Amino acid sequence: MSIESFLAEGLTSASTSGLSLLFPVLAAALAYFHYEVLDNEAPPINVPSEMLLQSYDFIVVGAGSAGAVVASRLSEIEDWNVLLLEAGGDETETSDVPLFAGYLQLSQLDWQYKTEPQGDACLAMENGRCNWPRGKVLGGSSVLNYMLYLRGNKRDYEIWEEQGNFGWGWRDVLHYFKKSEDNRNPYLIRTPYHASGGYLTVQEAPWHTPLATAFVQAGQEMGYENRDINGEFQTGFMIAQGTIRRGSRCSSAKAFLRPVRLRKNLHVAMHAHVTKVLMQPKSKRTYGVEFVRDGKVFRINAKREVIISGGAINSPQLLMLSGIGSKEHLQELGIPLIQDSKVGYNLQDHVGLGGLTFMVNQKISMVEKRLQNVQTVMQYAALGDGPLTILGGVEGIAFVNTKYANASMDFPDIELHFIAGSTNSDGGTQLKKIHGLTNQFYEATFGPINDKDTWSVLPMLLRPKSRGIIKLRSKNPFDYPLIYTNYFKEPEDIAILIEGVKISVALSKTDAFKRFGSELNSYQFPGCQHIEIYTDSYWECMIRYYSATIYHPVGTCKMGPYWDSEAVVDPQLRVYGVTGLRVIDASIMPRIVSGNTNAVAIMIGEKGSDMIKEYWFKWKGKFEQQYNDEMRKL
Repeated sequence: MSIESFLAEGLTSASTSGLSLLFPVLAAALAYFHYEVLDNEAPPINVPSEMLLQSYDFIVVGAGSAGAVVASRLSEIEDWNVLLLEAGGDETETSDVPLFAGYLQLSQLDWQYKTEPQGDACLAMENGRCNWPRGKVLGGSSVLNYMLYLRGNKRDYEIWEEQGNFGWGWRDVLHYFKKSEDNRNPYLIRTPYHASGGYLTVQEAPWHTPLATAFVQAGQEMGYENRDINGEFQTGFMIAQGTIRRGSRCSSAKAFLRPVRLRKNLHVAMHAHVTKVLMQPKSKRTYGVEFVRDGKVFRINAKREVIISGGAINSPQLLMLSGIGSKEHLQELGIPLIQDSKVGYNLQDHVGLGGLTFMVNQKISMVEKRLQNVQTVMQYAALGDGPLTILGGVEGIAFVNTKYANASMDFPDIELHFIAGSTNSDGGTQLKKIHGLTNQFYEATFGPINDKDTWSVLPMLLRPKSRGIIKLRSKNPFDYPLIYTNYFKEPEDIAILIEGVKISVALSKTDAFKRFGSELNSYQFPGCQHIEIYTDSYWECMIRYYSATIYHPVGTCKMGPYWDSEAVVDPQLRVYGVTGLRVIDASIMPRIVSGNTNAVAIMIGEKGSDMIKEYWFKWKGKFEQQYNDEMRKL
């Protein structure tokens, strides 16, 4: 790729950001060092429309964290033809750079969704609406995310199974986490919880600020262990592990699609926006999909199954557009009903307090202006090292217990994301924009400390009780759906998160951070200045203003047994009431897991693929036996 095309396909906001001087230098360095050669797998082939078949055995809709896995694994069977449809294009070299994760939001790689105003959350955001980025690109949100590799708590999966989702217990899913994993930490792969040799590379960033060490030491001062939080126990602190390879992002597309790009039975079609799943109204049998590409409408048949892997927003939207959803809602929009189902319900997301900022008295944090130099670029382009390899700025992860948690169960209720910087670290260029903060809010709180050295903790509520809903805005497939988060509608959610904020503040008072002169940012949030600081009411006010999504929407096509009236799919991920249709992505989670969700979505893709193989191999054998029996009778 030429430097010109690299820049053209890069970040749409780069020309106006503080990094505008850095991108041309980085582009030139990557071109000079032939950066793509470092990854010996070329991008997947985008099959032209005229070369697509009239029918495939399987059609996978969405090439995100789960969909890329499903397409890759199903195409392992040479007798099966697989079509993978993706509304976006391919990822760019810019999206490979871990530190630039935030700069990918609001770019051409992002669907750029927004939540509907609810009046008591996201108050610091423009029009009271939170930005909800989702990947519109091969690799989906694994191209936009902060690359953190976390599996949740083993108790999460035991609860899934207790609810009737047999085969989804901890031991079952651990196998699939390990199946994907190529962990590069020699210590971890010697444990029974990790593996090497899988498609998905997992490792720590090769470069850290001194503040990362302070974070782990501070946790130890508070009585927590430094441990592998993806291992036997979750409660504790650790340096973050991420889906990166040689210092560069390892998306699901890079992991699962690039190595198999030359399989003749796998076709990938980018810029193909699926608008409807085709079903026979009487038999409720799925027989294909309809999609728009280059302004033309295409219909392609699926001989065996259609698999929807659009994620927690797009999957319910597509089901509803196809006639599967709430009877009342679809009737309102004039969509013919195929199956009455609780599609779009059970929406859950991890939410936390953004902007909890602490000042330090040394030049040791991730201040953007200091990154604009040739040395930083060369470290990354030539060596895969340096500050640009940090996982979107996140260096540490911790799982801690508030007073509401049963500490004896190893089932913590708060996750801490440690960042060697804060909203002010780029001088108000991009972070303010991607969080949707108003100018008035930003200038009052962060304007006075622009470009100064800081660190921050984002406390995240692990298991929210509140449930939201996704509805169609209209029956036009190109209209964005309505997203109602209902953050903090259950009082317990805000109470637990307040305790999480208190733990974060206590962290700043440890000796590990005191040696850097850590102090809470003295500029208070507008709207909270009338409340006494350090009180529960003050922390609640901060949370309701800077309500930060951690980008983990799940649950809108709930998995459950046949007796669960809210279930959309069964434990085999088959859509209730129709045949030949499954949903395989984060939307099937009955309850959100206690951790970041990307690794979980990949696990769901792995397990779902095996379920499909098992089903069709079983029936193939049955049909062959019936055929042989008939032949013997002749």
